[in-house]
Amino acid sequence: MITVWLNEADFEYDIHSLMKAFYPGEEVKVFADAEKIFKLEEECAPLFRMEVHYRRQEPQSVELLLHLPAKGEKGGSALATPAHQAYILKMKRSAAVDFSDRKETKNRLKQTLYKMLSEYTGQTLPWGTLTGIRPTKIPMSMLEQGKKETEIQTYMADTYFTSGQKISLSIEIAKRELQLLGRMDYQEGYSLYVGIPFCPSICSYCSFSSSPIGMWKERTEAYLDALEKEIDVTAAICSGKKLNTVYIGGGTPTTLSPLELDRLLTKIEGTFNFSDLLEYTVEAGRPDSITEEKLKVLRAHGISRISINPQTMKQETLDLIGRRHTSRQTAESFWLARELGFDNINMDLIVGLPGETIGDVRNTMEQIQALSPDNLTVHSLALKRAARFHMFPEDYQNMQMTNSWEIIDLTAGYAKEMGLSPYYLYRQKNMAGNFENVGYARPGKAGVYNILMMEEKQSILACGAGSISKRVSAERGIERCENVKDVALYIEKIDEMIERKRKLFMDF
Repeated sequence: MITVWLNEADFEYDIHSLMKAFYPGEEVKVFADAEKIFKLEEECAPLFRMEVHYRRQEPQSVELLLHLPAKGEKGGSALATPAHQAYILKMKRSAAVDFSDRKETKNRLKQTLYKMLSEYTGQTLPWGTLTGIRPTKIPMSMLEQGKKETEIQTYMADTYFTSGQKISLSIEIAKRELQLLGRMDYQEGYSLYVGIPFCPSICSYCSFSSSPIGMWKERTEAYLDALEKEIDVTAAICSGKKLNTVYIGGGTPTTLSPLELDRLLTKIEGTFNFSDLLEYTVEAGRPDSITEEKLKVLRAHGISRISINPQTMKQETLDLIGRRHTSRQTAESFWLARELGFDNINMDLIVGLPGETIGDVRNTMEQIQALSPDNLTVHSLALKRAARFHMFPEDYQNMQMTNSWEIIDLTAGYAKEMGLSPYYLYRQKNMAGNFENVGYARPGKAGVYNILMMEEKQSILACGAGSISKRVSAERGIERCENVKDVALYIEKIDEMIERKRKLFMDF
């Protein structure tokens, strides 16, 4: 555990995120409450305590102090009292700031903290102080302003301490995104997301809004009834606008029966105007949900892009994480889709799964290379609070979850060998080790919806339990409207959610 005490509450999230980047295996507690810090440290002596002091009087500054526990000794900590654990001051750094400029103050604080932790640990982070989930936003914005690549490289290196390799990657992806998004009409265009919150089983690492289909077999029709009601209203809201992409995700949409899939796709196509449609995706996802009959339904409806997601090709890992399919089923589903004419197939992988070594990842990449998908998305494992790994840690206590830049570079190398280029990148909260998720694609096969979702440049109207609609406009910025995650509550409260969506998209 690492404790961080602030003399006032400010920038807690930024401090926590950067601390976790350096110490992914440690619990980091950040409070502006000394009593909470005392209580935590009485229960368990921390690895170290960091103190952050905001000095708002002239001259304004932030001061960082790193203290090591020293039981029985007098310490140099501002919090040390005879009644509590003593600490010895190990490092001290400060930086002049102007608190009226919040962005610059945050940058100076993170720069100072980064230098301090880098010196203390002997580590550097490839992404430097960048802890946000969309690092490509910086080069994309600067390219749109007409900045040269050399200016972007200098800015990111000086401001965020980002490595040359990651700066080059982010610029490459930003340029590719801008090219792909050049076809988009941000003002008159929009995208549609439809969520099917059912899966064959729930994976151990998953925190998405999904339920085992076995629990809901008798109510899928009721869910589709509510979903169709929301689809009707959504189409009315968007009448006169241009629908650019449709993404049907989840969950696993192919947990629906062939008849239910046909019903859903028929409803969407009969309700929305597809004249300006550039991409139509269904996330088939789990190989154990895919059948020839379902794939034929998707083909009949003109689906242009599907996902078949193994996550790993190591059978022992699939069994451990609760994916009730075999690696052989993954390959069989892929070849079946190819035989039926699907020429834009994405495959998702996760690196950092419990017990997997770099050798296991290499073996997975060899098998994926033999399949030769059109898209490949490589995710670094990020654990959310709802995931079973957190809920039942005793089940995985002997399983080491290992990720490294060597593994990341390995997957990138295989993607390059397959003729796939990086086209979108994002990061997640709770992502150990400052890693990233990267989407790779063949020329002409990039997933446009993925870019639109991450870069937040176009409105996305979302239907279904757990889905989030985003209204994007120059005047109002980004506004969101969330549907409830619980399936039964979604069915019961559908009218309330429809009304919220109407209000958000009034005068759309």
